[in-house]
Amino acid sequence: MYNELYTAWRREIEEASLGGLPPDFYARVADYLGRIREENRLLDKKSVRVNLLDREAQNVKWMLEQLLHTRYKKMVKTITRDQKLPSELLTTEEAKMCESFITFSVAYKKFTKGLVHGQNANLEADVGHKRVTLRFVKSTPAIIGLDLKTYGPFTAEDVASLPAENAKILVRQGLAVLVAFS
Repeated sequence: MYNELYTAWRREIEEASLGGLPPDFYARVADYLGRIREENRLLDKKSVRVNLLDREAQNVKWMLEQLLHTRYKKMVKTITRDQKLPSELLTTEEAKMCESFITFSVAYKKFTKGLVHGQNANLEADVGHKRVTLRFVKSTPAIIGLDLKTYGPFTAEDVASLPAENAKILVRQGLAVLVAFS
C-alpha cells in the first residue's frame, strides 16, 4: 500500500490534471494505517521496528494529507470551471462529496446570474421543491440533495424522485434518465 500511495501522491503533485484512484483507495489507506498502529501497539516500545513503524506512519500521513489537499484543489477548480469531473477518477468518498459541491456550485451560479440581472433571489423556491423522477442506468453512490437530504445509493434500474438540480447533474453524467416530473 505504501508504494501505491507514493505513486498516487507523486502523480498528483507533478501533474496538473486530476489523476485516477481506485474507488476503495482511501478505505485501503485507512486500513493500512490501522494495521501499522495495531502492530506498533503490540511491540516493545524500545525496538527498532517500533521506530520504523512510527516513521512509516508519519510518512503515510504526510503523503495522504498532501494527496488529499492537492486532489481537493484540482476537484474544486474543475467543478467551478465546467462542473464535470470524470467519475472514473474519483474514489467512492470523493464522488459522494463532489455531488453536493456540484449542487452548491450550480445553485450559486444561478443565484449570481439572477442577482446580476436584478432579480431578487428566492432560494426557498429553488431548494427541494421541484422534483424529478429518474431511472438509474448505472450504480450510483449516495448523494446529498439540494434539500440536504441523502438519496441513494442506487443500482441500475432503481427509480427515485430527486430535486431537479440534482437530477440534471445525474442525467448529464449519464448515471440516470428522466422518467417524469413529480
